[in-house]
Amino acid sequence: MAAMRDDRDGGAGDRNGGHRGVQPGEQAREHRGVQPAEQAAAMMTAAGMPRMPARVMMALVAAPDGGYTAAQLSERLGVSPAAVSGAVRYLQQLHFIQRRSRPGDRRDRYEFMHDTFALSIVSNLPVYSRLSEYIEEIAVEQEEDRGAHDRAAELAAFLRFLSVRMAQIADDWRAQRDAT
Repeated sequence: MAAMRDDRDGGAGDRNGGHRGVQPGEQAREHRGVQPAEQAAAMMTAAGMPRMPARVMMALVAAPDGGYTAAQLSERLGVSPAAVSGAVRYLQQLHFIQRRSRPGDRRDRYEFMHDTFALSIVSNLPVYSRLSEYIEEIAVEQEEDRGAHDRAAELAAFLRFLSVRMAQIADDWRAQRDAT
């Protein structure tokens, strides 16, 4: 479980970065949303996402504006820098997070990308469409075996449906988001 700190009283770490993960001139901050972030990460892990990337991603969803450095993520999650390094690499490959640098700061910061799930869904739509074509070919080749044909035909139809509806859902989401 992630460690929480409360440095609102201007404790030892504000002047020289004495708290791990805090740069000189940067105030230590209380980590908020730790419990719901851990619960969300556990759900994502149960759904098939690797545990450490799920924890890092949810920590970044709950991160203050400007995100976290790798050291801050390590401190928040109570894990090694190597674990954070592997997780951020994984999440960057999926385009869920981005690495940003600040002028005059040697440490990169990581932030959760806005609209990332909608973009991920839309970018995978051609995969569903092409997959439905392959599975439809299976159905055609299984005309004589009704069970195999029907399974393949139903899956192909579902993937075509998914491809169309997911694009509509992403468009509807953006329209709703932009209207508020």
